[in-house]
Amino acid sequence: MATTTDNNEALTPLAAGSRVFHWHDHLSLWFSLGVGLLVMQIGAYLVPAVGTRDAVIAIVLGSCVGAGLLAWTARLGCESGLASAGLMHATYGSAFARLPVILNIVQLIGWTTFELVIMREGTQAIGKQAFGWSLDGPMGGFFTTLLWGAVLLALLAGSMVKLVRRFVSRFGLPLVVLSLLWLTWQFAGQLQAKGLDAFWSRPGNGSMGLFSALDLVIAMPVSWLPLVADYARHGKRSTGGLGGAFSGTWLGYALANIWCYGLGVMVASAAEPGSNLVTALLLAQGGLVALGLILIDELDNAYGDVYSGAVSSHSLKPRWSVRRWGLALAVLCIAFALVLPMHTLEPFLLLLSSVFVPLYGVILGRLGTGEAPASTGTRRVGLGAALIWIAGIAVYHGCARWAPQLGSALPTLAFTFVLAWFTRQSAAGGPSALAQSRG
Repeated sequence: MATTTDNNEALTPLAAGSRVFHWHDHLSLWFSLGVGLLVMQIGAYLVPAVGTRDAVIAIVLGSCVGAGLLAWTARLGCESGLASAGLMHATYGSAFARLPVILNIVQLIGWTTFELVIMREGTQAIGKQAFGWSLDGPMGGFFTTLLWGAVLLALLAGSMVKLVRRFVSRFGLPLVVLSLLWLTWQFAGQLQAKGLDAFWSRPGNGSMGLFSALDLVIAMPVSWLPLVADYARHGKRSTGGLGGAFSGTWLGYALANIWCYGLGVMVASAAEPGSNLVTALLLAQGGLVALGLILIDELDNAYGDVYSGAVSSHSLKPRWSVRRWGLALAVLCIAFALVLPMHTLEPFLLLLSSVFVPLYGVILGRLGTGEAPASTGTRRVGLGAALIWIAGIAVYHGCARWAPQLGSALPTLAFTFVLAWFTRQSAAGGPSALAQSRG
């Protein structure tokens, strides 16, 4: 029985007249989403583990590969007009796709909660440094969490398209770039005073290898894979070539990811031993203003997570609008941020990668190598795709356990993509899964 998409915005291709994003909108959005304190913290974490040179290699390669995956998925979403949930339905079938959609919602709730906690802790640090306020207690944490939660709810009550085009592109991006430039200048000066040779030749402690560091870097852009089509579908469809969604997403996210990871490496190398990243940023000249602007930019990450979670939730229960789902999920995340400990960062990131790397390896292998699908298809279960995904998860964890020196993300991606690509004809029962989905 065919899956009905009546009144289901997530499973219906977006009309051409509703697509308004240009190249610079994609670039601004994904540069802004790529900037964050969380990214800098992971960059700071890499330095003592692998040393400066290997950290830089992992950051550049991991960011380019991860942003390339985002851009490829963005092109697929833009050409098809389908949201992430629609791409999952087209690949895995209308019934089985509910599983990855639900997993996506769970991870987006987790990410939004993370972002609220980071914004809360940044606000507490700024309040203490600038005004002498003690916001570390239960009441201070409660107040700052509700403060950022209220702003998030206000943004979700408006239009996502207007937010990206009128605020992020015109005002948010220039301010964030200026903040990053200022902080880079400040910490580059500190490193030069300490000796650039010593910084560049700093060895790691051996707790992590190069490919493990690469996995950790790739984990950040991979966490955005289930979201990118929700925004790229609003892009104007290209008449040829790779298009604005592809190039804008790749360039924007790769630049932001490399810059923020690299800044984290610089901060960790210049700061006094034992200092945390937020404290080190605050102690830099002008760091208070720069950190405040980055903290405000962190809000769009939380917004991006909740909006995409709302689109995915709407695909499961279309009787609730995307806006209504967004407000409900935001309230849930605010409650979680008040009560849950949210500092198990590395295992959380790697666990997400183990699910979404093979998930999108299959999607790109089935849908990303030809004409984009124009519908979500009619199959209830895409058994072949489902089995490849499950096998990919096993490969990811198997590599981590038995061949950690090779990493997990790239072997798993290659395994699932190649297998999905070779089996796409038999899955469609005809010339290709893409042609099948258009019919």
